[in-house]
Amino acid sequence: MVKDFIKKWIVAIRAPFFTASAIPVLVGTALAWNLTGKFSFYKFILTFVGVPLFNAGTNLANDYYDHRTGNDEINTNLTPFSGGSRVIQNGLVPPKHMLIGSFLFFGLGSIIGFYLNAVTPGNLILFLGIFGFLSGFLYTFTPILIGYRGWGEFLVGLNLGTLAIIGAYYVQAHTLSWAVFWVSLPIGFLVAAILYINQFPDYEADKAVNKRHWVVRLGKKNAVYGYYFLISATYLVIAGSVIFKVVTPFALASFSTLPLAVGAIKILKLNYDKIAELIPAQAKTVQMHLLVGLLLSLGFVVGRIV
Repeated sequence: MVKDFIKKWIVAIRAPFFTASAIPVLVGTALAWNLTGKFSFYKFILTFVGVPLFNAGTNLANDYYDHRTGNDEINTNLTPFSGGSRVIQNGLVPPKHMLIGSFLFFGLGSIIGFYLNAVTPGNLILFLGIFGFLSGFLYTFTPILIGYRGWGEFLVGLNLGTLAIIGAYYVQAHTLSWAVFWVSLPIGFLVAAILYINQFPDYEADKAVNKRHWVVRLGKKNAVYGYYFLISATYLVIAGSVIFKVVTPFALASFSTLPLAVGAIKILKLNYDKIAELIPAQAKTVQMHLLVGLLLSLGFVVGRIV
C-alpha cells in the first residue's frame, strides 16, 4: 500500500521531469565555482532539493486548476510528455488532495528557501522564492490564469532559467555577475522550448478552453518558427558568450548536442500537426535541455581546473 501511494504521487508531481529544475541549480553552482572558486556542498544539496520542491508544487497546482477548467478532461491527444499527469482523470488522486499536496511541497521548499536566505547576505533568495511561488501557483489559478494569457513560456523560461541559475549562483558566491545572466539564457530558452513543443499535441484542448499560449495564438504551422527561434537562440548565446570571453571556451562542449537540435527541428517541421510522430521531437527537446545543462556545468568545472 505504501509502495502504491509513493508511486502515484511520483506520477502526480511528474518527478521524472525534475531535470527541468535540477539543471539550472547545477549550472548556477558550477558557474559560481568557475568564476569565484566558492562552493558549499550542503548549500548545493539544499538548493538542489528546494527548487524541485517548488517545481512539484507548481505541477500539482497546474493539474488541479487544469482539471477545474476542464482542460485535461477534454484532452485526448496524450503523449508521455504532455497532457498532464492524469492522476485526477484516472481516479488515482482526488482533486482536493492535489491542491493540498501543492501547498505541502511549496511549504517544504519554502522552509529550505528561508534557511538559505538566512545564511546568505541580503534577501535576494527570499524575493526569488516569493516570485517563484506566486508565478508557479498562479500559472493556472482561476481567475489569474497566467499560462492561459500567453505568459507561460516566458515565465517558465524565467523561473527555471534565469532566476533559478541566479539563485543557485548567489547562494554559493554571495555576489552576482553579468556572466550569470548570459549563461542563464540558453537554459531558459531550452526549458521554454520543452513547454512550447508540448503545446502542439495539446492545441485542440487548449484552444477549446481558451488557453491562449503562443502555439494557440499563432496556429500550429506558424508556431513552428517560435521553436526554431528558441533552439537557435540557445546556441547563439552560448557561442556569443564564448566569443566575448564571458565564459570559458569549454562551454562549447554543449555544441555536441546540435544533432539533437537538428533532429527535433526536422521532426517538428514535418509533423507539427500529428501526435505520435511528434513524440521523438518532444523527447529530443528534453534531452537537449538535460545535456546542454550538464555539458555547460562540466565545461565550467573543467575551465576552473585547467
